[in-house]
Order: sequence, then C-alpha cells, then structure tokens
Amino acid sequence: MTDKVKKSEAEWRAELTPAQFHVMREKGTEPAFTGQYWDDHTPGIFVCAGCGAPLFDSSAKFDSGTGWPSFFKAIDDKSVATEADHSHFMVRTEALCAKCDAHLGHVFDDGPGPTGLRFCMNSASLKLVPKK
Repeated sequence: MTDKVKKSEAEWRAELTPAQFHVMREKGTEPAFTGQYWDDHTPGIFVCAGCGAPLFDSSAKFDSGTGWPSFFKAIDDKSVATEADHSHFMVRTEALCAKCDAHLGHVFDDGPGPTGLRFCMNSASLKLVPKK
C-alpha cells in the first residue's frame, strides 16, 4: 500500500455523509438489508468511500444471506488490513481500509471457497465503480 491517508476528524466529517462517518470513523454498523450494495450485482470494483483505494472485485461478491455485502477475498493482500475487535462482548476480526484506516466491517471464517472467508462489509464504507 502506498502512502497512508491522514485527515483530521473535521476533514472526515466534511467529506463523508453522517452515515459514512459513523461507520467508517466511529466503527458503526448499518442495519442489515438496508445498505446500497447488499443485493447489488453490478460488475465492477468496490473502492473505499473515504479514499478511493480499490478493495474488492465484484467477481468475489456472494450472497451470504446476512444483509450486508459479502466477499470471499479482497482485491489483493495489501488492500484490507485486519485487527482484533473485542467490542460487544465478542472477539471478531475487524476489516479496515489499509490506506486510510476506515472501518469496513468484519471478516469471518464461514465463507465459501476458495478462501473460506466472508468479508462482511458495510455499504456505507464502499463505492462501486462499474466496469465499462
């Protein structure tokens, strides 16, 4: 990953919608089945809504039945960072944009092959760039 994007809270607030700020900077979660991309099947690349870094290809998207956009792999090994999340009396793996540290969602080990992973993302953290 190239240079990290660093912005103040005020800069992020000015650039993001309130829902995006809550999810991406305050580690919130949008309600299931409400996000823009949970049932979107448009071919393209999902980029970070905060910095535009490529995160997921639509070819890795699958219907997990959870109500959030789910992917079985990131676009490359360096685009999504992970760290332990001990919130809500659980231990989960948080997924972050490796370029701007935006909260994307969580990664679980109950996804389909070939990786067995489920990147359970918030639509508010993503922007779809359709393939031409």
